[in-house]
Amino acid sequence: MSNRRPGRAAVTGIGVVAPNGLRTDAYWKSVREGLSVLDLISREGCDHLPLRVAGEVRAFDPSALIEDRFLVQTDRFSHFAMAAAALALDDAGLGGDPAEPFSVGVVTAAGSGGGEFGQRELQKLWGQGSKFVGPYQSIAWFYAASTGQISIRSGLKGPCGVVASDEAGGLDSLAHAARAVRRGTDVMVVGAAEAPLAPYSMVCQLGYPELSTLDDPDRAYRPFTEKACGFVPAEGGALLVVEDESRARDRGVPVRAVVAGHAATFTGASRWAASREGLARAIRGALDEAGCAPEEIDVVFADALGVPEADRAEALAIADALGAHGTRVPVTAPKTGTGRAYCAAPVLDTVAAVLAMEHGSVPPTPNVFDICHDLDLVMSRARPAELRTALVLSRGLMGSNAALVVRRGDDSAR
Repeated sequence: MSNRRPGRAAVTGIGVVAPNGLRTDAYWKSVREGLSVLDLISREGCDHLPLRVAGEVRAFDPSALIEDRFLVQTDRFSHFAMAAAALALDDAGLGGDPAEPFSVGVVTAAGSGGGEFGQRELQKLWGQGSKFVGPYQSIAWFYAASTGQISIRSGLKGPCGVVASDEAGGLDSLAHAARAVRRGTDVMVVGAAEAPLAPYSMVCQLGYPELSTLDDPDRAYRPFTEKACGFVPAEGGALLVVEDESRARDRGVPVRAVVAGHAATFTGASRWAASREGLARAIRGALDEAGCAPEEIDVVFADALGVPEADRAEALAIADALGAHGTRVPVTAPKTGTGRAYCAAPVLDTVAAVLAMEHGSVPPTPNVFDICHDLDLVMSRARPAELRTALVLSRGLMGSNAALVVRRGDDSAR
């Protein structure tokens, strides 16, 4: 930690590994154009399962991005996280050995952990015996594995942690990092990556009644419509560099955005009607922390679960918290083109919000063409707009609700 008086938490670096792009530019191009990459699941061992459609990261070669000594001891979700963290650090001008390693911390969110690695080792245990189980089974599956491996690989020795939670944990991790910066930590690497498409992980998800089992990629995930039938999962994620704003200015790097406010509530698993009040309270709390009036919100990145009761609750929560402005503000859900990557989903939405503010464009909601709720949902094509403040929403299947207010940085384009 430095002797600098802590200031605002500024986003200075972004790294993305998503189904629609392996770097920030590719991700934004796809999001802005409203492309859908949802497709039938191609992963081995999954073709007999009723879950048919997902957002897969198909052009990702971990061996080209991560050293062998890390690959052998980590799961796919950590591969995504390590690759995204390296991209974010480079984007922030902090790649290489850190000059002050104890001033840089790491926090990630995780909802499922390393299912693919764990399944492989358990199959060895069952089929061959305990002597064939590798020593890394004890750590690779663990929720905190990505935090630990990013810290070790990049030599980051500041405060580290993990938010083991449902989807809303992605926003909670960003709040955790922002508050660490405001308490005096210079830099935090923060975000989430998930890999829930291994057979074992998919079987675990089949217990979610909110999961869509349609086999048509164009129709499987259509929130806010009369034919909404649930969500489809996705893998991948994003990591951000969040640092003290004055430190960023001293380094001469652009402040891409500021994490201005956050709040979270809990209303219970699958209690979607109750999530109306919980999400509205989270929105009001985030606005209060940001010192932001409802009419200052220029765009809302919706949770967009795709369950009729949940969609209705979200639309009403936006109206409850933002008043009349809630029916006029542009709302979008880019994740309908990639799937919901659990804890990583709202982090990717936050990245999209930062890029939308930089480029003055609200991205569309893929595969959604008509809605049955009182929302100004952006569909079909991107909408040009002057964007200074964005609201990102997330709800988890286990009952968490979270809202994050992000304000535009100094540079409106990159």
